[in-house]
Amino acid sequence: MRTCRTLISTSLTSLPKPFKTLLSILQNPKPNPHSLCILHSLHTTRQTSLFNSNPISSLIRAPHATHPLPDDTVELLLTNRDDVLGLMKMERRITKTHNDTVLGSHWFPYFDRFKCGSVDLSSSEVLQAVGPYMMEERRERIRNTVQNRTYSLCLVVEGLTDFGNVSAVFRSADALGFQSVHVISCDSSKRYRQNRHVSMGAEKWLDIELWDSAKDCFQVLKSRGYRIATTHVGIDAVSIYDMDWSCPTAIVVGNENRGISDEALELSDLHCSIPMKGMVDSFNVSVAAGILMHHAVCDRTSSLGSHGDLTPEETRILLAEFSLRHSKSMISIAHDYAKRKAATPKPKL
Repeated sequence: MRTCRTLISTSLTSLPKPFKTLLSILQNPKPNPHSLCILHSLHTTRQTSLFNSNPISSLIRAPHATHPLPDDTVELLLTNRDDVLGLMKMERRITKTHNDTVLGSHWFPYFDRFKCGSVDLSSSEVLQAVGPYMMEERRERIRNTVQNRTYSLCLVVEGLTDFGNVSAVFRSADALGFQSVHVISCDSSKRYRQNRHVSMGAEKWLDIELWDSAKDCFQVLKSRGYRIATTHVGIDAVSIYDMDWSCPTAIVVGNENRGISDEALELSDLHCSIPMKGMVDSFNVSVAAGILMHHAVCDRTSSLGSHGDLTPEETRILLAEFSLRHSKSMISIAHDYAKRKAATPKPKL
């Protein structure tokens, strides 16, 4: 028996840090909200691989029972505009105006405020409110991601019928630092379910906008300062290797079979193509989008020094946005902070 106790004691002391944190929380019969947020952070970081194929993993998921995270597939998101808008938390602007103080030479979609009923929180207040309830590893992951984001380039997918392709495009956009993705008239008559494993949940971290036509989409993008570059194989097409990717550009890829629509081709500012050396004259649409985005990132890194180009203020706002998207509990914590702010007497002048 003494040997058994020694083995158990040794095993507990040699546990990885996430296990030790979990056990200390579970020993408390009434965990506080901070503890529940730590449990969620453990579950959503890469450290959760430590819990795979382990019965204790069910304990980590228990706190979500009363506040389940949405399990929307990409298909459901793209067929419900309210779900897409619900992903974005900070107050958004629609078009670029001369009165914008945050914006530099590129488009940035967020104001520096998060509305909590009648109370507004700035990005600094949001970060102050939710920061203590997130694990340092998660905060660092979000910081690194935001530092490599850009709105100077965005991706537009037009008329795709395979939601698996849309999911793959989302995943590539997130991985390569594209924050803004636009989807024009997805054909909902052809359904592909259970594609969340393809996107790996990337849609949660992107700004997705849905459009009914290329005309509507391009009109707004041009008002935001983008040039429209449609992918097209033709004699007037410019090689992607000859393009200036430091210029704000919306990259448009088209339907799996028909390619870019005639309307989109006519309304675009230029046509571009990926040089090919084989017998076939086209790529899979998700592969083409990945090649385009990767080349643009490499070109911008080479010429500008980095792909990410947000100002310090824009970075702080997007950090607050990502922190609020982290989990529903972050929204609740921010609202509680706003209530305390509203209840605090204002100093007399």
